[in-house]
Amino acid sequence: MEGTIESMMNQPKLIVIQGPTASGKTSLAVELAKELNCVVISADSRQFYKELSIGTAKPSAEEMQGVKHYFIDSHDLQDEVSASQFATSAAQVIEREFAHQKNVVLVGGSGLFIQALCEGLDDIPHDSDLQRELTLQVEIDGLGILLEELKMKDEGYFNQVDSNNPLRVIRAIEAMRLSGKTMTELRKGNKQARYENIYYFTIDLPREELYARINSRVDAMMLAGLEEEASRVFHLRQLKSLQTVGYRELFDFFEGKTTREKSVELIKQHSRNYAKRQITWFKSHQPGIYLNGSLYSNLIEIKSNLTIEK
Repeated sequence: MEGTIESMMNQPKLIVIQGPTASGKTSLAVELAKELNCVVISADSRQFYKELSIGTAKPSAEEMQGVKHYFIDSHDLQDEVSASQFATSAAQVIEREFAHQKNVVLVGGSGLFIQALCEGLDDIPHDSDLQRELTLQVEIDGLGILLEELKMKDEGYFNQVDSNNPLRVIRAIEAMRLSGKTMTELRKGNKQARYENIYYFTIDLPREELYARINSRVDAMMLAGLEEEASRVFHLRQLKSLQTVGYRELFDFFEGKTTREKSVELIKQHSRNYAKRQITWFKSHQPGIYLNGSLYSNLIEIKSNLTIEK
């Protein structure tokens, strides 16, 4: 057994720290990377973009504490990054890093992007004509009809998907109509781990604590200038990368559809809803070891598990 543990210790490790928004992933990843003297790869699908900082809770230079981070401010908004593109680019970074060090920390709340890198993606069918037809239907009739269809055909996926994100809903209906299968079935392909030694750690705070942190974060974002940041990208609001919590609600305010106060309340509400979906995703995919303590107790828990064979 000692030989097995020793060989595991000597293999390169990809250490995944995942969890919902506002759960403290960034600070934990930085502290761990400092301990291990390694880099951090961000798997947050909005922190890639240079124009989005406040609303994405992008770590500042001070918060990164000198730790090298990849995929922070790596792309322009109009250079949108898919999960597949991220997986390809991040895999190249990991290969380079593993050539001269034994650890890489992957951190984020975008479950699909983490899955794409660590396991690969399912083969989901696509048809451009059907996608355009569904998009036109949503523009004319709204999203409600497609949501009803999704709930009827695949309630499990319906409970996970962002029901405020028409692109995700359209994609699901498109795939199900083309394949005759549910999204739950389509997403259970024969994927295999890309790396030999992956350790998953999921931050799982008590729900009341998490929601309080989310509400406080939104207030802090508004004080830090989220409204001004959103106004600077308002002209690009049709981009998929801006169909996200924190910007979408302010865009409605700018267009006179709601009040500023209501938009802030909706950001909090939609952030809590998003966190709930993130938790559901992680628990149903690769939860690994759950973390629910302080930053330093979580750090000790991670380090104590890095030498244990999975």
